[in-house]
Amino acid sequence: MNKKLSLLCSGVIALLAMPTLADTTDVKTQSIVEVKKRGDHCADDPNCMNRYHYAIPPVARARPGQLIRYETRDALDSDLDVNSQPKDVLAVDLNLVHPITGPVYIEGARRGDVLAVTLIDVEPDEYGYTTVVPGFGFLRDLYTEPFIANWKINRLEAVSDQIPDVRIPMNAFMGTVGTLPGRAEVRAWLARETQLGAAGGIALPPQPTGAQPAAVCGPNGSHKSECLRTIPPRENGGNMDIKQMVVGTTLLLPCYVDGCGLFVGDVHYAQGDGEVAGTAIEIGAVVTVRTEIRRGMASMMKSGPHFEGGSQIKALEPDKFYATIGYPIKGAGVDLPYTTYLDSAKLTPLSNLSEDLTAAARASLIEMIDWLVNTKGYTRQQAYVITSVACNIRIGNLVDLPNYAVSTICPLEIFER
Repeated sequence: MNKKLSLLCSGVIALLAMPTLADTTDVKTQSIVEVKKRGDHCADDPNCMNRYHYAIPPVARARPGQLIRYETRDALDSDLDVNSQPKDVLAVDLNLVHPITGPVYIEGARRGDVLAVTLIDVEPDEYGYTTVVPGFGFLRDLYTEPFIANWKINRLEAVSDQIPDVRIPMNAFMGTVGTLPGRAEVRAWLARETQLGAAGGIALPPQPTGAQPAAVCGPNGSHKSECLRTIPPRENGGNMDIKQMVVGTTLLLPCYVDGCGLFVGDVHYAQGDGEVAGTAIEIGAVVTVRTEIRRGMASMMKSGPHFEGGSQIKALEPDKFYATIGYPIKGAGVDLPYTTYLDSAKLTPLSNLSEDLTAAARASLIEMIDWLVNTKGYTRQQAYVITSVACNIRIGNLVDLPNYAVSTICPLEIFER
């Protein structure tokens, strides 16, 4: 063997003897805490809750800066699928709303701190739904029959056979995210909601049936008469349903217990401002967040959480739109469902209300539904769903007495040509 061939063979042997280098996929730079789903429903899952109380124990622990990956369930904890029919909506048990993953104990966080929660990623399931549930939704007095749109989903868009010729782009966010209330908050919130209910307002009292975790909130639970329902958002966050809290934004939540008790669930693939039908495009998903502790800042948040972000909010605005405007004007003799609990003999005969944003939003929304029916050929239920998942209700003015103005803005790019 000549000298050159000998050197070449030696080099090849040396290369073969070197340790195998990793592909970039195998190079890990992040520390991740995973909170996984178990079982078919929240009742089967030790990592799931559907009530709020300070006695609910953490299911995992994470350090600030670590990624936390939550596997979440759909908002109704349902058995709905792509073949579901309107009659299946009537079988949904609303005592099971909302199945939430958590709580997670954030190490070093104390009562009085703020937990900054940045949404890193949402990986959607392949199926989602939008329902009209009788007795629920902004126009519940007008829409009294069940309806469901079943959506086929990817990371680009959602389509539904029940809403033909519409494609809804993905703008996913956490519909429900928050921290556990403390002892003082549970007592104060229960007291004010009990007072509202006694006055005839809508306030859901604790309901042990279907409550999770059962050991704390169920029929034989240690605090069954104190566990708060998840339907209304409160100062701790919860079911806020704010579509602008997309990937890249940071939610600022007050801590009421040491460790905060961060929970995540009720993910929406897309939603219009208002979620007027009562649901958005509801999905299960894998949600990844990162946390940071901001010391002693909870005192800045008296009415609710704050959130911050950057240019990602611009992507939520339509390229083309059609809009309707509403004022607080109604039919004389008509009682709106939002004011009946006030039992006011003054309101019923009026055809013009004063400084009433709810009535103005209702007028604007009904006008948009009429437009979708008359120009796009949809049924009223289909149009109601479109406004819930894609159209935005925006306040125009809060000063022009008595007629505050509210607009409903519909993005035209969702309609296929």
